Amino acid sequence: MAALVSIDRLRFLLNQLHERLWVRPLAVCLLSIAAVFIAKLADGTALIKWVPHISIDSVESLLSIMASSMLVIATFSVTSMLSAYNSASNSATPRAFRLMVADDVSQNALSTFVGAFIFSVVAIAALKNSFFDKAGLFILFALTVFVFGLVITVFVRWVDRIARLGRLGSTIEKVELAAAAALERRRIFPTLCGIPTSVDASQGHPVFANEIGYVQHIDMSAIQEWADKMNVHVEVAALPGTFAAPNRVLAYVHQLSAKAQEQDHCIAKAFQIGRERLFVDDPRFGLVVLSEIAGRALSPGINDPGTAINIIGALVRLIALWNKPLTDAEQQQAKIIFPRVAVPELTMRDLYDDAFTAIARDGAGTLEVSIRLQKGLQSLSLLGSAANREAAVYHSQRAFTRAEQALLHADDVQIIKDSIKPT
Repeated sequence: MAALVSIDRLRFLLNQLHERLWVRPLAVCLLSIAAVFIAKLADGTALIKWVPHISIDSVESLLSIMASSMLVIATFSVTSMLSAYNSASNSATPRAFRLMVADDVSQNALSTFVGAFIFSVVAIAALKNSFFDKAGLFILFALTVFVFGLVITVFVRWVDRIARLGRLGSTIEKVELAAAAALERRRIFPTLCGIPTSVDASQGHPVFANEIGYVQHIDMSAIQEWADKMNVHVEVAALPGTFAAPNRVLAYVHQLSAKAQEQDHCIAKAFQIGRERLFVDDPRFGLVVLSEIAGRALSPGINDPGTAINIIGALVRLIALWNKPLTDAEQQQAKIIFPRVAVPELTMRDLYDDAFTAIARDGAGTLEVSIRLQKGLQSLSLLGSAANREAAVYHSQRAFTRAEQALLHADDVQIIKDSIKPT
């Protein structure tokens, strides 16, 4: 199977690398070392006749200042980032940790500081051994000034970001953006470029999971290639976000031959299973995390209904995004690429359950949260399909029933009842 070379698989792997703190600093360190040796190439060119003479002592002084300070700043940046990560986990939810680690500004800052330190050390060693002539020394001086200016710019920008990173509002924004990206992609490709589920799964041959964890990614290209080779059709039964176990069916194979049955383990390999749910291919996970943040804010120990109200606004925006009609350009993208693989679509009821059930339960006794929830659900009931309206009305009724039982004053119940009426 060509699982490792498929575009979708590559996208998933690159996203995983993006969440690793060591990848970008390592790349910048290698680039820094290469920059020092690239400066040497100028010595063999006509540039030596035109560049001014640069004192070795001046270049060495700049490099020494940078070398002595960058390691301290890099250590300080790591400490500040860890503090921000802990703050995000404590104030919002530990599930947002991956989004904090993947913050581009913080990763770029750490990479710049470490890269500048490596550049300085390697350049000083080259200078001490008379590695450069006149042209190479000038290029090294120019690179040193550039790196020095880059460090200052990145540091100022990073200080502004680290002051916000880990704050509850920043965490909510990052989760909303991650959820929106996943929902947008699934909105355009509701069946992951496969065909909609239409066959009876009970008549197919079940393929079970051989690991325990959450389905993180499905390599549709690998399944399609295997199905073409075996002349079968495959129906996916476990979307990303599903908890898999040895007794959990991942997919059903139809028109199965004896040869295909012997190799059905190839289907299980196409399902990436890990210990945690991921945002990138799991639109429902973003809704769950936002709802979890709201639930923590509504706990008696924190009692922050304002955060829950902000979360309701974010959830309304996300559900509205899901109900947004496809544009002509998006319809051109939404093509069936894997005709032998059937994939079920996400249901509106599941999305609403993930988004609003916990808030309706935990915020039932808080008047302002209940009112905002009803207004949000009422707005959503005016969008999209009949399934969306049905889900919105259903959750509105459930939320009102919970609030009616939790609120002690009849006037509060009446206020919520009035907010349900169309304005």
